[in-house]
Amino acid sequence: MFTGIITDVGRVRRLDKRGDLRARIGTAYDMDSVEIGASIACDGVCLTVVDKGADWFDVDISAETVSKTNLDAWTGERRINLERALKVGDELGGHIVSGHVDGVAEVVAIRDEGDSTRVTLRAPKTLARFIAPKGSVALNGTSLTVNEVDGCDFGINFIPHTKEATTWGGVAVGDRVNLEIDTLARYVARLRDFA
Repeated sequence: MFTGIITDVGRVRRLDKRGDLRARIGTAYDMDSVEIGASIACDGVCLTVVDKGADWFDVDISAETVSKTNLDAWTGERRINLERALKVGDELGGHIVSGHVDGVAEVVAIRDEGDSTRVTLRAPKTLARFIAPKGSVALNGTSLTVNEVDGCDFGINFIPHTKEATTWGGVAVGDRVNLEIDTLARYVARLRDFA
C-alpha cells in the first residue's frame, strides 16, 4: 500500500526486453534500506525490486502491466514518480493507493491559474463513473483531489510544490497518465451492483 505522496523522482536508466520488461531505475533512495522483494510505486505502478545497487534498482514488468499502463512509453532518462511502500505508523498524507493501475487517462488541456496549473484529463468511459468532484485519484502515483467532472473529463489543480516535487511540472497535452481510481469508490460501486 502507498499514500500517493511522491518521495523521489527517479530516472529510467535502462530497459531490457527478456520475455517480460526489465527496467533499471536511478534513485536518490538509500538503497541499503531497501530489500530485494520490496515494493516501490513507479509512476503509480506497484513494482517489485529484483536487483539493486548504490543508486538504482531493477524491476520486472509483465506484459499485462505494460498493456494496462503508460509504461510502454518509458524511454531511457524518462523521469518518473517514486514512492516506497507504506509502513505501519507512517503518516497518511494522501489517500490509500494500491499501486494497481486501473487504466490510462489523457491530458486534454492545461492552463495556468496564478502560480498553480489546472490540468484537464479524459478518463476511459469505463472508469469515469468512479471519479467524483472532491474525490481522490492517483495519477502517475500522485494522490490528487478532483476539482470538477464533466462526463469523462475531470480537472486537477497542481500547486507549485507538487510541480516541483514530482514530474507534474513537465506535463503536456497528449500525455498518457496512469490512473488509479479511489479504492472506496470501486467497492461502493461493486456493492451497488449487487444491491
